[in-house]
Amino acid sequence: MRTVSQSHKATEPKWVQYSLIGVVCLFLLVMLIIPLISIFTEALNKGLDLYWAALNDPDALAAIKLTLLTAAIVVPLNAVIGIAIAWLLTRYDFRGKQFFTTLLDLPFAVSPVVAGLMFVLLFGVNSYVGGWLESYGIQVIFAVPGIVLATLFVTFPFVAREIIPLMQSQGDQEEQAALILGASAWKIFWKVTLPNIKWALLYGLILTNARAMGEFGAVSVVSGHIRGLTNTIPLQVEILYNEYNFVGAFACASLLAFLALLTLLLQHLLTYLQHRKDTIHLNK
Repeated sequence: MRTVSQSHKATEPKWVQYSLIGVVCLFLLVMLIIPLISIFTEALNKGLDLYWAALNDPDALAAIKLTLLTAAIVVPLNAVIGIAIAWLLTRYDFRGKQFFTTLLDLPFAVSPVVAGLMFVLLFGVNSYVGGWLESYGIQVIFAVPGIVLATLFVTFPFVAREIIPLMQSQGDQEEQAALILGASAWKIFWKVTLPNIKWALLYGLILTNARAMGEFGAVSVVSGHIRGLTNTIPLQVEILYNEYNFVGAFACASLLAFLALLTLLLQHLLTYLQHRKDTIHLNK
């Protein structure tokens, strides 16, 4: 890769590089930077007092709390599920493994709206499972459990997809050596496996958190749009915008954008720390 890169630098004229830089910068400016700045500008357009008032609105606060609650439930669950799936697919050979691996990408292929409808059909009050749960006082659809399930569905491949390539490249030699030395399975996981996959795991969890907070389609179908109860921040933005409450809509949107930027910052920090660790390891 390094040889190919140097070859391009030696043979291609400078204007090609500058042209590509110009095209990419123009694209980022039009598609990302200007819209992002517009959101914050519009949110603060009527003054800081109205901005804070919009964020302190009871319905907005409820949407923020529900969004954070959903992320707080989904992220740890994804960590456990993602590690389990990655361990299964990289450490065991079984019939149907390739089919199982393909199914892992289903949430990427299926529209979030379709995913939401699937949960409505499965856990709706008129379904067998939903009716049975309702008889015990457990409401899934149009309630927090439905929102968590829909968010879990659209986010669960992120952790596994980050860990699987790393575990495949590392192999299981270190774990086999620890097993021969008499370490228990739990000790092998904490002392060998987890340290080796920690950066990929953190990266996957950051992506999961970002998607969980910003998910709209699947959550919109199962939430029922009940103000103060089942609206997350993206749903609250849509409602306020449709009601021409632009200050409130852009205030909530700016908060969501801020959380997304914070996620990107964490992602960049992790990439930097991992690169620094690899550089130190190569120089030893």
